[in-house]
Amino acid sequence: MVAPTSIQTIERKRPKLNSYVPPSTSQSRDAVHTSARFAGLRDGNMWVSTRHLITHSSPPSTSQSSLPEEGTKFDFTAFDGPSMSMEDETLPPKRKHTAGDNPLLIWIGECHTYLSEIIRLDGRRENVENTCPGSCCTDPGQFRCRDCDDMQLYCATCTLANHVWSPTHCIQEWNGMFFKVTSLKTLGLCIQLGHPIGQRCILPQQAFNDNFVLIDTNRIHEIGLDFCGCETSQTCVKQLLRHGWFPATSTDLRTAATFRLLHHYQILSFKSKASAYEFYHSLVHLTDNTGLMKRKDCYDAFMRMVHKWWHLTMLKCSGHGHDPNGIDGTSQGECMVLCLACPQPGKNLPDGWQTVTKAKQWLYAVFLAINANFRLKRCNVSSDQTDPSLLKGWAYFVEENDYKAFLAEHLADAQEKSTCSSHNTVNMVDMKQLQGLAATGVGTVDCAHHNFKRPNGVGDLQKGEKYINMDYLFFSTLHGMQLEMPNVSYDTVCQWHKNLWACMKCFPQSHGLDNLTKIICFFVPKFHLPVHIAKCQTIFSFNFTRFVGRTDGEAPERGWSNINPMASSTKAMGPGCRHDTLNDHFGDWNWKKTVGLGASLLHKMKDALVENAAHKLAFEEFNAAITPKHCSARLAEMEAWEENPNDMPKLWVTITQAGAWLKLMELEAEELQQGIDTSLHPDISPSVLIASGIDLEEEQRHLGNIAELMGLHATDTQKGNLMRMRNSLHCRIDLWRRAQVLYLPAVHSLIDQAACEGYENAKCIKLWLPSQLKTRPCDRRLQDDEWELRYAHAHDALEELQQCLRIHCSLLTFKREWIRGQGANTQAQNALARVHQRMALRALATIMKKKDWQGRLQELADDHVKPLVDPFATGEGRCQVLWIWMMDGVNCGDEGDNDSVRIEWCKSRVRASRWSEEVELLREEMRRVLQFFAWQRARWEEWGKDCIGECAADIEGLQVYAARQANIRQRLADHFHILWAPFLLPEGPGGFVINDSPPEDSLPDLMIPDILVPDHCS
Repeated sequence: MVAPTSIQTIERKRPKLNSYVPPSTSQSRDAVHTSARFAGLRDGNMWVSTRHLITHSSPPSTSQSSLPEEGTKFDFTAFDGPSMSMEDETLPPKRKHTAGDNPLLIWIGECHTYLSEIIRLDGRRENVENTCPGSCCTDPGQFRCRDCDDMQLYCATCTLANHVWSPTHCIQEWNGMFFKVTSLKTLGLCIQLGHPIGQRCILPQQAFNDNFVLIDTNRIHEIGLDFCGCETSQTCVKQLLRHGWFPATSTDLRTAATFRLLHHYQILSFKSKASAYEFYHSLVHLTDNTGLMKRKDCYDAFMRMVHKWWHLTMLKCSGHGHDPNGIDGTSQGECMVLCLACPQPGKNLPDGWQTVTKAKQWLYAVFLAINANFRLKRCNVSSDQTDPSLLKGWAYFVEENDYKAFLAEHLADAQEKSTCSSHNTVNMVDMKQLQGLAATGVGTVDCAHHNFKRPNGVGDLQKGEKYINMDYLFFSTLHGMQLEMPNVSYDTVCQWHKNLWACMKCFPQSHGLDNLTKIICFFVPKFHLPVHIAKCQTIFSFNFTRFVGRTDGEAPERGWSNINPMASSTKAMGPGCRHDTLNDHFGDWNWKKTVGLGASLLHKMKDALVENAAHKLAFEEFNAAITPKHCSARLAEMEAWEENPNDMPKLWVTITQAGAWLKLMELEAEELQQGIDTSLHPDISPSVLIASGIDLEEEQRHLGNIAELMGLHATDTQKGNLMRMRNSLHCRIDLWRRAQVLYLPAVHSLIDQAACEGYENAKCIKLWLPSQLKTRPCDRRLQDDEWELRYAHAHDALEELQQCLRIHCSLLTFKREWIRGQGANTQAQNALARVHQRMALRALATIMKKKDWQGRLQELADDHVKPLVDPFATGEGRCQVLWIWMMDGVNCGDEGDNDSVRIEWCKSRVRASRWSEEVELLREEMRRVLQFFAWQRARWEEWGKDCIGECAADIEGLQVYAARQANIRQRLADHFHILWAPFLLPEGPGGFVINDSPPEDSLPDLMIPDILVPDHCS
């Protein structure tokens, strides 16, 4: 796009686009003609390239015209101004590429230097004199530390003195030829617990068998350890914990891990999903990478410590260390990270939210998404008695004992088959492979709008995705919920919700839900919706339902990519360890979502504002083109449906070749009833003749594809099959031509002429349908029949193309995730190749003199043949839906025209409504997040004031931790407030109010910048 030219004087001014600034009349000045070229960048910003033309104006004129006078002299000195960003900054000129642009090429020349220096470190370097630089100054230096920055050689005495505060460093000893690994314990270092470092206890107690092992981040250490045996000493466990070491057992203490190791592995596991087995054995190889040193295997002890550590950190972060009732006072679902943006009564909802008007009530609805994951299996190892869960239903998994007791009574109940599409998860639930498995996967109930895991919303699936499992999870996560409007999405909700309330009667009273007083809406996630029947695609559609914004219900599917890498390591775990591990990872997922809400809601708000404006304008333009009579009728129809969604208006017009053929047969039947018989053959009517010809034409194309795919090295069997198909097709064409000459006598001479030229290949025989006769005489009715059938055939081909693309996309995704090789893609590739042979309706319409036939059909190009959701696309948010995926209706006569316009009007209205709702919902969510942070901060501050401990140090620890947590919430709230500043006002309930009319400068990516004349032009 090139902006219109503007004129500016050489005086430095800010020019305005699409305007003309005449030169000053006070004196003759040079002027600059400026044009600007705008280009969008991938990051969403815009670059502006300017071009200027200097002119010398003639003496001032008395004319009032704003255009330059005739005779103005131009020197045509044109030059390009530098590009400018949205902030009117001048871009620097492009620099030349240097060798520094590819550091690896430079490093290759210095590779030998690096190698020699690394090898040099294996020797003594400058310490060849073998003298200790320590305070003793007498003993030879023969020890060095790999973990200290000091690489000098020290004697044994100085080495011990230097490492009293660093007992987990790795020591090497010079043996005259090379350095060998030794330990501080071998040198005589013994760590004394219960006393300040450097002091000895008068009654030391040696560790069990003097065989204490400490696991740290750099290796596994053998430690000399003494406990304090004084009368005032603490227990051995407390002495280790106060030293920052976590014991593996409570008695016979022989193994421990440092707090920093456990924290390090926890964060590493969250990010990389590394298993405890891999992590521990990496430490084993750091200790000895040859396998020649025999050491005690501490893997089981390490697993126990990790299990306990994760349990304690979850209790600590959820505030149960500050609970006066202790850990035993923890209730179900309290050790989890709540969704801040969802409505939480008593935490982030305004006063009087229960009594708001119906137009605002939907803002306090909760969005739930139900899904199952069959990758998170568990082998039939261990038991709940041997390996119990430490959380007992306090976090995301339901309480296991009650869950299994309920399922034992009802799991054998027969499940109703699906009356919608053939959903394998429902119809084949009893065919799941159960051999060797205690759980075939997990079911979850998530926050559908923000992708948070919900409390008590996760449970094991014992035999596929049975509804009784999903019912229990659904009612468990809604236990005690005070909200009145749950919106529930599930990929098989059309079947699941039928018997939901009847099944609820068999649940414990604590899991009951008062469905008569609540407004519960059911939906199918948007990606899963196309596989349902047409009725489900309207009744359970997010797009066609009020008060849901742009929710898609696919939140659980996005979350599986984070937890699926844990499947391999949790598959062989016991039930309790597996539950607690997944609980901790779900908690980390929720925390990551919490700290990312600032950026995610900001991105959604910006996107929603742009789309809302665009769709609102599009609907207003569409609505303005509709007559007031039709507009009011359609509006009344839509409002009536919105009040009763079960009476949804039809939002599509289906056109198929079979339907067109049926229509033609019905017309012939009506003519026969009127005594009009145009048939010239007892068994073949005109419409049957044309339909059969089109089918033969399709078979010819199919035969050509088979011959092409056989290649140059076909086998005799393949050649024989091809010849058989050709002969069969040739016979059917000859039989069809006997009836064709009755209706189309003009083709008789054409057939005879082709016969004189010899035997024709069946796929090359020209059928001479009415559209191919051109100037030869032909019955107009036959031409109309061919047009109707071909027009419907185009829609059939388009539907087949859509189906093949769905299959093609699914196979590509499946292959990418599960398969190595091309075997699984062969059928989809062949189907896609067949669809590429399409009919050219444009040329046919010209021959038959058809006008205004296109409707929403367009000329199909190769770049139009793309899936709706491209698995290899860089992103989905900005992709445009191609016209082949919007073919829900076409023009077909006056009635069809009205139907198509009505359908598009309805869809345009609901699109504008959903984006408007999304903006309003995002504003409410921003307010809720900030209020939730304020509630959390106040709660931590209150806990910090009411701390109870055994001593002053315990109380101080509780106060410090509470103060730090309150500070984190305050900083997050401040950060989010800065991000959302264009949409917030600094007053109102909770200290924040959403600005309903954000200032224009809050959307820099929507504004065209002012362009300054560069300095060198003035």
